[in-house]
Parts: sequence; structure tokens; C-alpha cells
Amino acid sequence: MKKKVLSALLCAAMVGTMLAGCGGSGNSDSGSTAATADSKVSDDTLVYWSMWEATEPQGIAIKEAVDAYTEDTGVKVDVQFKGRTGQREGLQAALDAGTHIDLFDEDIDRVNGSWGDYTMDLEEYAKAADYEATANAGLMQACRDAAKKDGEETGTLKSIPYQPNVFAFFYNKDLFEQAGIKEEPKTWDEFLAVCQKLKDAGITPITCDDAYADCMIGYHMGRLAGEDKVKEIVKDGKWDDPVVLQMAQDYQALAEKGYFSENIGSNVWPAGQNSELALGEVAMYLNGSWLPNEVADTAGEDFNWGCFSYPAVTEGATDTATGIDAANYGAQVFAINKDSKLGQEAFDLICKITKGEYDEKLATESNGIPADTSNTEWPELVQSVKPVMESCAVRYSWAVGIESNDDMTPVIKENFIKLMAGTIDAQGFVDAMTAASK
Repeated sequence: MKKKVLSALLCAAMVGTMLAGCGGSGNSDSGSTAATADSKVSDDTLVYWSMWEATEPQGIAIKEAVDAYTEDTGVKVDVQFKGRTGQREGLQAALDAGTHIDLFDEDIDRVNGSWGDYTMDLEEYAKAADYEATANAGLMQACRDAAKKDGEETGTLKSIPYQPNVFAFFYNKDLFEQAGIKEEPKTWDEFLAVCQKLKDAGITPITCDDAYADCMIGYHMGRLAGEDKVKEIVKDGKWDDPVVLQMAQDYQALAEKGYFSENIGSNVWPAGQNSELALGEVAMYLNGSWLPNEVADTAGEDFNWGCFSYPAVTEGATDTATGIDAANYGAQVFAINKDSKLGQEAFDLICKITKGEYDEKLATESNGIPADTSNTEWPELVQSVKPVMESCAVRYSWAVGIESNDDMTPVIKENFIKLMAGTIDAQGFVDAMTAASK
């Protein structure tokens, strides 16, 4: 207990250094093994723009893999650690300007979507290396699906996944046991029963932060009608659709029954995950599999992690797009610039990082999920995630498509947080969204 009190006091100091799994980070070129971003690099040097910071566990492991690759092959590598913000804000402009970049990485949807026009076809490289023999088949298919253009039935492999992740409910097993909960919920009714048992035991069931609030509405609407319907509602402004009202009514009920943290209306990331979930004040949080690592120092070694898929909302649903085998799972991915003259060298470096020793090191150092399926030992903090990840059959995109209209995302988040906080009701949410979409 003393350790957790101390962690709470240190929490504010940690905020500046914590990194969200899909959140922003500073721009840094530290750790480059050769020239800086602005200097000219010789044609025989492989230039890799990395989304990580040089001081992060991922950055450190990747740097070791790069050094080993250079030692093994003699190929010089200029790895430039940009950080999340630097990569997201700088890569597009650099690619447009024809900057010498051979290899880059980021989230699967961003790489295959925003930067897809610059990605090289990797099918032949993967086939020649028998890459898929030990790759996660679902993630490889997700890479192909993410690269599909409008009207295409199938996509071409243009990225290689690493650091897999899945979005699900993470919970404190000790609090579940304290409340007498013996099984993880699979349906919405079972989820409601779990919430009530927690509340009866004096335990707050659910918390969230502003950064991830819209994932909850996306998942719920996705469970009701599938991701395509969610995107249709958001893109076309169809907020009067019955699916929206049903979602809002379900969340209004959670608020009325007192299942949310009293701070749900004001939590700014990472308050909910650090000060409430990690300290044992709240039982559940919908988040990504990077969460246990992010809060490891605050939660302590004795935190007993559990994980389950977002419950099925429609009883007896047979559509796999709405069942619990559908999830937002994905990975960071590597892509090779289509204009690179070092395609084979870049692919060989990808293999070095994502296979065997360095894939295992990446997982171990960051408490992440291995990309190489032959690395069967998962870090202890994500052991509970394994059944969820392995059950995934249908892939949702980020937040199940609820962020398909950038102009509406802040409005959706604002009003959904009000709904969870109980300051507007279900019909008030629908009315606010309808008015905002006009």
C-alpha cells in the first residue's frame, strides 16, 4: 500500500514522460547512427525513419538490431528516431519532397492509408524469405486489407507488422475476486452483472480518459451493427439512426447505475489509467495491450492483470462483425519507400528486427506481444491478453470507425463524455450530434 501511495504522489511527475501506445511523443533525431535528417546521405546508406524515441525500450532494441545487421552485412544504416509526433507531422512532407528515406514505420492504418502511395510491394520479398511461415496470419492479412484501394477485392502486401496490439477491456483480477466474480463477461447482460457485483462490493467498475473515450462508443455501435454501419453514420451524419440511440441508452444506463468513476467527466489522459486503474481504485478500463506496460511503475509488480473482449451486445448475434471475435487489433508496421534503391537491404533489416532474437527482445523490453509466432513466451504483463489476441477473427479499425470524420471526432468525444458523466441523457446525445452534423 505504501508503494501505491508513493506512486500516486509521483504520478504527476510521470505524466510528462509517459507515452501512449497510440498517442503523441516528442520529435527527436537522437540516436542516429549516421547523418542527421537534414544532411545528405550516400546512396549506399539505408535511411530508416523510426517512430520511436532513441531512449524508449523499443528504440533501444531496434538500435541493437540495426547495429547487429550492419555488423553482419556491412550495410550502413542511418536510423533517425523521430518520435510519434515527429513521424506523423514530418514524414509526409519529407516523402513528398523526395527526401532519401528507404524504410519507415508507424501504425498499420496510417502507413497503409496516409502514406500508402509511397509503399513498395513486398509480396516477392516475403515469398523469397518464406516470411509468413512464422508470421501472425491475421496480422499479415490485416496488412493486405489495410493496403486495399477502393474497388479492389484484395490488397497487396505493402507493410510488415511488428509490436502487435489489441484493444480490449483490461481489469484488476484481485478486485474481481474480491467482488466474487468468477468468469469474464461475454455478453452485455453478463457485463452489467459484473458491474453490479463490483459496485455492491464498494468497487468502482469503470474508468476512462479523454484520449480513449470514443473507442467505447465505437466498440458498442460496432457490436450492435458492425463497423461499416458505424462509418456510414459518422461520414454521412446519420445520427438519428436507431443504432446511435440504442448505444446512448445503454451508456446512459451505466451512468445512472453509478458504474463509472466519478471523475469520468473530467479525466484527461493519463489520469484514469494512472490514478484510478493502476492504483486499484477502479476495476476496468477499455484500452490497448500497451496499457500494462505504460502503468507498470505505478501499478507495481503485484498488480494482477486480466483482459477480455468487448462483450457481445446483440444476443445470439451470428454476424462475426458484431461478435466478440471482432476486435481492433493491429500492429506497428514497417514499409519500404517505393523509390528506394535498397529494397532488399531494407527488407533484410525488417527481418532482423521482427524475427527471432530481436523480436523477442522488443517484446521483453516493452512488455509487448511478439510478432514472430515462434517466440511463444509472452511477457508476464500481457499473458492475459494472449487468449483475446488469438481469438480475433475479424479486424476492426481504430475505434471501430467512429473517427472516420475528423471534423466530428472532437464533438463525438465531448458529448459522449457528457453522456458517461450523466450531464446529458441518451436523447440529448442524439440531438447534440444531429445538430452538430448539419
